[in-house]
Amino acid sequence: MLRTALQWHRPLVVFGLAMAALIPVTLIGLVADDRVLTGTPIWFKPLKFSISFVLYSFTLAWFLTFLDGRLRRFGRWAGTIITAASAIEMSVIVGQVIRGKRSHFNFETPLDGALFSVMGATIVVLWVMHAAIAILLLRAKFENQALAWSVRLGLIVAFFGLGVAFLMIGPKPGQDMKAGIIGAHSVGAPDGGSYMALTGWSTEAGDLRVPHFIGMHAVQVLPVLIALLGRWATVRLVWVLGAGYLGVLALTTWQALRGQSLIHPDSITLLAFAALVAATALGVVWARTETHKELVAA
Repeated sequence: MLRTALQWHRPLVVFGLAMAALIPVTLIGLVADDRVLTGTPIWFKPLKFSISFVLYSFTLAWFLTFLDGRLRRFGRWAGTIITAASAIEMSVIVGQVIRGKRSHFNFETPLDGALFSVMGATIVVLWVMHAAIAILLLRAKFENQALAWSVRLGLIVAFFGLGVAFLMIGPKPGQDMKAGIIGAHSVGAPDGGSYMALTGWSTEAGDLRVPHFIGMHAVQVLPVLIALLGRWATVRLVWVLGAGYLGVLALTTWQALRGQSLIHPDSITLLAFAALVAATALGVVWARTETHKELVAA
């Protein structure tokens, strides 16, 4: 299995394995290191990032196997650049944890500011290369068209999910360079405070990490859904599910920007969510009905 995975895209797979090896290190850090930063255990961030990068790296490496010829060469270059950018970002995150410093939004010292600027640059590079791979896969040939569109739409939704990170940067109310912190995950309250177990998302304010997480992992969710549906999966159904997933990303982004915690939605958010569920359900019925008509006609 590992030998096969290494043939997908070696740099991405090796990086994914390195992140998998980092997970137990961060778990030990959570137990042995009692330092707290912005209200959470200091090793919590590298734990979450390492898990996310394991999933993203292996998924992207698998996606690249669907490319051939010139598309494959371009895709492999893009994958290698993403690997380098991701490795730099994780190095900064872990390095700042060792120093006992924030990795994100930190301008307390020239070194901290430079490291965060490097992270910002790597995110832009990763975002652009992710888009390049999505474009390449739009031109790739697949035997299973339902799988093809689950991969393509997963990458497109993830592109917007990654883009949510840009909403976190820039001065927030009450922030200035003198304080050393510019930017935040939360909207409506400073980072820190009460948070959800496992995710670390705020229970007091809007949290842009929610749509960022949801969007990023579309690359796993949509293909897995199509695989589970098996012969029932069609291109129409993939488009309906992809649109519904994009709707969830948009809804959670809107909720977060209104300063509202994920677990404390107001009536407007609940109404919008109900409308999204209803529209997606109708879309699923439509997709299944059209598929049934085609089978009968055949």
